[in-house]
Amino acid sequence: MLEHLPKEVREGLEAARKRDLKKKSRLRIRVNEEVFPVLKFWETGFSLDAARAPHLRGLVDLYDGSRHLYQCLIVASEEEDGQMIYEFKRKAEAHDNAPLDFARDEDAPVGLIAKEV
Repeated sequence: MLEHLPKEVREGLEAARKRDLKKKSRLRIRVNEEVFPVLKFWETGFSLDAARAPHLRGLVDLYDGSRHLYQCLIVASEEEDGQMIYEFKRKAEAHDNAPLDFARDEDAPVGLIAKEV
């Protein structure tokens, strides 16, 4: 149906759609010092604006606002409707602290108080 509209109107509608997707999403991809807004996100990948995003490949960090969600290994798969589609090779949750290598008892003390001599 959009094929019957003039080229300028179609381009304007596409620009408005991209602008709306950018406003809705708080998700961001960070590569080195560069940050790219995520337009769409799903279980196996995400999409970025093709005009702004290069063909990314390798290790990136995925943020929701300032909260670090995932560390991902990605590969660019295809360009579709002005969006560059990326697929996850690996997606690992980001943690604030290192995981423990032992089981912690539920009733374990939080800290120890030393006796004064």
